[in-house]
Amino acid sequence: MLGWVRTGLTVMAFGFVVARFGLFLTLLTAADRTRDIHSHWLSEALGVMLVLTGSVIIMGALHNHRHFTSTLPPEAVAKMDIPWLVSFLAISIALVGILLSVYLMFT
Repeated sequence: MLGWVRTGLTVMAFGFVVARFGLFLTLLTAADRTRDIHSHWLSEALGVMLVLTGSVIIMGALHNHRHFTSTLPPEAVAKMDIPWLVSFLAISIALVGILLSVYLMFT
């Protein structure tokens, strides 16, 4: 679970960097008055898709974790103080990724 969440967060961060790189290129072009200003929609679209992919990876990790723990015998499942914490954190991180992709689409 931890490996997949880490991978999902990395993909989301990479998507944010890709989306903001298009903004950086637009600002560079705007600073140079001799060039026409181009919209870098491709990097923005790719960045949003990567952020959403990271959210899907995290939700898939949660689904896989729940499925795996349900197949274990009860004595093999570790007793946790807060059993819902894993689900809450995974859903929260995926929701932040979705909100980040909405933010990237409209800015």
